[in-house]
Amino acid sequence: MGFTRAELESFRDAAVPDLIGPGCRLLFVGINPGLWTAATGAHFARPGNRFYPALHRAGIVPHRIDPSAGMSDADRDLLLSRGIGITNLAPRATARADELTASELREGPERLRRVVRSTRPAVVAVAGVTAYRTAFGLRQASTGRQPNDLEGAALWVVPNPSGLNAHETVDTLAEWYRLAAVDAGVL
Repeated sequence: MGFTRAELESFRDAAVPDLIGPGCRLLFVGINPGLWTAATGAHFARPGNRFYPALHRAGIVPHRIDPSAGMSDADRDLLLSRGIGITNLAPRATARADELTASELREGPERLRRVVRSTRPAVVAVAGVTAYRTAFGLRQASTGRQPNDLEGAALWVVPNPSGLNAHETVDTLAEWYRLAAVDAGVL
């Protein structure tokens, strides 16, 4: 399944519902939905995004999920049954995360706190250190377990799986995701 540029652009500014079920243990937090994600309704859906290959390589899911044409019910159920949830710092779909304003990112922590208070995951894993630094106002933050929790959940910053984050590989992403999953009791 492919989309024309015009078709993708028609999803600009759309919102994508969170994927969070009861018993969420590990909540991944993207920066914001991309246009492909908005078009399919599936988080991290753009072909070439390394999120699901990294989840598989980390042992978090037993097979590689391909949501590029939308998330299958079976794969959605698998993620939820494994205690995996997905949300975003900013709800507005854009072609690139750098199209968000700094104020949109700074509003993200309060939105995230509300989600965490209502879902109570063991671990929150924010995917993207630069976005985390901007959103939380912590210029020196680095990848890994953060010194402070978020609404009672352990807080991790993990690398962003976008292909634009070229210095990370599926293997290095998997290592970080696995650490967060172990902390969450998913593995």
